[in-house]
Amino acid sequence: MILSITHLNSDISNQELAERVGLSPSACFQRMKALKEAGYFVSFHTDLDLDRMVENVLAYVEFTLENNSTAFRKSFEAAIEVIPEFMDCLRITGDVDYICFTCCSNTQALNALIDDISGREDLGIKIVKTRIILERAKWYLGYPLEKLKWID
Repeated sequence: MILSITHLNSDISNQELAERVGLSPSACFQRMKALKEAGYFVSFHTDLDLDRMVENVLAYVEFTLENNSTAFRKSFEAAIEVIPEFMDCLRITGDVDYICFTCCSNTQALNALIDDISGREDLGIKIVKTRIILERAKWYLGYPLEKLKWID
């Protein structure tokens, strides 16, 4: 229950968390500490209202590689890893090898980013498709933990 609550509200106070899970504040603190030390929490972050702060363009970029060998995949993944505009990169099934979530300052910057990465012959990128996000109908608000089977 602690994980389900803190997953959606990471800045909850220890006192409030303890009340919600029915533990003393001391016991709740110790459980949270043990969960952190066991590696259940990958990171803590804050969701920002980017549109209120900066000009931006969000897009999904799909990549299909010429060669799907481990060496080419690792090379592509290493290249994407060091580019901060690629915020998420997933290897997927189907006719596309990777889909990446990107954030750039404008469409020109997005286009330059795609040109730079796709122009690298060492990465063996065959096809790039860019899908600019027009509107957020739903935004990631956490995993549906209550719908997933917990591992014992």
